[in-house]
Amino acid sequence: MKGLLTVLMLVVSNIFMTFAWYGQFKLQEMKITTDWPLILIILMSWGVALFEYSFMIPANRMGFIENGGPYNLVQLKVIQEAVSLTVFTLFVILVFRGQHLQWNHFVSFGLIIAAVFFAFLK
Repeated sequence: MKGLLTVLMLVVSNIFMTFAWYGQFKLQEMKITTDWPLILIILMSWGVALFEYSFMIPANRMGFIENGGPYNLVQLKVIQEAVSLTVFTLFVILVFRGQHLQWNHFVSFGLIIAAVFFAFLK
């Protein structure tokens, strides 16, 4: 159960992370933040990132093997990267419809997903 909850919290964390890092481009595209100074964009992103950390830190603490969780540090990191790519890919497809994913993007994502498999080999 801790493993599943860890992954779900990492998904939520990465949704906030993706909006913090890349949502600014959608707001710019929508002409909402076009004239904002960079410092205001940074502060807005930090505000969103606070929610990312509010899920990421507890997920890692709960999922870490030395805290009673099922994952070692490498496994936690590789899971986080795979979740991050999955969330980012969905974000690009759903929010930035003008951006097109190419075959080489999927190959690179697939190689990172393969890292999850190898990280869990005994």
